[in-house]
Amino acid sequence: MTTALLSLESATVRFGAHTALQPTSLQIQAGERLMLVGANGSGKTTLLRVLHGLQDLPSGQGRRLLSGQVLRQAMVAQRPFLLSLSVWHNLMLALWLAGVPREQRPERARQALGRVGLADMAQRPARVLSGGQQQRLALARAWGLQPQLLFLDEPTANLDPGAKREVEGLIEDFAREGMTLVMSTHNLGQAKRLGTRVLYLEAGKVLVDLPPQAFFNGPLPQEAQLFLKGELPWS
Repeated sequence: MTTALLSLESATVRFGAHTALQPTSLQIQAGERLMLVGANGSGKTTLLRVLHGLQDLPSGQGRRLLSGQVLRQAMVAQRPFLLSLSVWHNLMLALWLAGVPREQRPERARQALGRVGLADMAQRPARVLSGGQQQRLALARAWGLQPQLLFLDEPTANLDPGAKREVEGLIEDFAREGMTLVMSTHNLGQAKRLGTRVLYLEAGKVLVDLPPQAFFNGPLPQEAQLFLKGELPWS
């Protein structure tokens, strides 16, 4: 048995009378690519926020446990927030906020922009970039932090097919380089291509936790079967 990078024990999230995440226990091992799927409102983003530590777990509502070391992590949202600055300065600011030492930031930024194919756009205003380029900049900010664990919240949802392929390719490359991924997606083909493990959520509850082959080809609870049948062709 290997030590999990991150574990949840009976994690529960309530907003008033509404339970957004029912008691959830799971472990994430190094090198996994965990795909969160389910309908809108099923709890995917809430679970992602809990795993990332952005959503507090008050006393009595479960625990989030790390492996015992400081866990380097980063998150890429569906719509990246960019300041009215150049690509370069958006990236340098992110490195500064993350505590990267001053002397390391320029080289780290150059490497990150080169890694996502934006080296020649460093001086452009970030907000005039195309949607795909903005998402690649968000990936550069994440990659520059050298995270062990990368969280992605529907990172290709608003992109055209070409940009979607570029971003998906970068995400796959990051995984090959050793990053552990946790990603929410409505694209079931993407979950099948990228994932080593698929979690299906409904009404804030994890109903299925299986490898992709078993999820897409094996018997499933009725709720998950109906969800798969209701989706448009995704393969």
